[in-house]
Amino acid sequence: MHVILIEPRFPANQKHFVRALVEVGATVTAIGEGSKHSLDDELKRWLRHYEEVTNVTDHDQVLRATRFIQSHAWVDRLEATVEAHIMTAARVREATGIPGTSVRTAFLCRDKPAMKEVLREGGVPCAQSASVSSLAEALAFAEQVGFPLILKPRDGAGASGATRVDSPAEIAPAMRALGLDPAGSKHSLAIEEFLEGHEGFYDTLTQGGQVVHEFISHYYPNVLEAMRTRWISPQICATNRVDTAPGYDEVKALGRKVITLLGIESSATHMEWFFGPKGLKFSEIACRPPGVRAWDLYNVGNDMDLYREWALAICGARTSTRPSRRFATGMIALRPSQDGRIVAYQGAEILGRHFAANLIDYHLPPEGSPTQGVEAGYMANAWVRMKHESYDELRRMLDIVGQTVKVVAR
Repeated sequence: MHVILIEPRFPANQKHFVRALVEVGATVTAIGEGSKHSLDDELKRWLRHYEEVTNVTDHDQVLRATRFIQSHAWVDRLEATVEAHIMTAARVREATGIPGTSVRTAFLCRDKPAMKEVLREGGVPCAQSASVSSLAEALAFAEQVGFPLILKPRDGAGASGATRVDSPAEIAPAMRALGLDPAGSKHSLAIEEFLEGHEGFYDTLTQGGQVVHEFISHYYPNVLEAMRTRWISPQICATNRVDTAPGYDEVKALGRKVITLLGIESSATHMEWFFGPKGLKFSEIACRPPGVRAWDLYNVGNDMDLYREWALAICGARTSTRPSRRFATGMIALRPSQDGRIVAYQGAEILGRHFAANLIDYHLPPEGSPTQGVEAGYMANAWVRMKHESYDELRRMLDIVGQTVKVVAR
């Protein structure tokens, strides 16, 4: 089995996909933006060949590189695991006849209005949504659906670029902030009904359209609030009660239906959902692994190597591990008190004193390090990851860490 992987160096966990493919017996070639000299020793040892391009989201460059590789060796799969690379990889597969996620599936997993249109037609409960290219169209949607609403890029990942609007007066400024002229544009944005309720995600590994591994995680609080509010120390918790707690069967059934309707075959998936006054609602899905290194949490919680399981699925082999569900695992983001530079930590001694047995790992940037804005994400500054056999106890411990450990910046 010969697999091309797009961009093996960044983010840092990309090399684990290469490592896993090699471990299961695949030959791996990579296409990336850095020079061959920028590869570390392990990647140099694992890769059969490396082809450099200046932009891995440029279809023409990746197509030329792929055809060059094909001129020297048969290629069985071409894989991408980063959101920005998914559509390019699908288009190159189609042009070169390489199996994998189709252009249709990749498009539907990127374009929010088109995704929801297909799923609504298939009976999946979704927020009301549309694509709008002018203030007039947005106001018409608001008249029909009511406020609050969410405006976001059609192909945005997660809460990236998402803006809540609570009145007609807020729509035009939000459109401008997202690069759209309210008077009218050839481009469009996604506009959606704002869903109340708790937010979580359902992640899978699929093979031939069938779910072979599944995981459920929860956000505390919901992403939009977490990514906009400095004083909150947000948490992501992966439950170990996937197979036992009431209600999760409904989430799993919803996720499987979405995977079927969108034609996802052998891939990692990441699906967001809401549960609130209107019941369980689908939010969005991507045909790639989740961000914020969630697979690390799944691996610790389930005594497995999900990268290896992914490699087996991609190569058409039987996956080899059953998740143990031994631990609930989670992370908490610790925000600096303000933008600037980190000058001190308060309460960090609690990590070793009280929770040493429960720590997975943590990141406390050295004093003097520049901070990153809240909108940069959960792992942009300090963070702590923990485990416990009890989900409720894990939540309690993460709460204590968030209340005790402070990142002081000036």
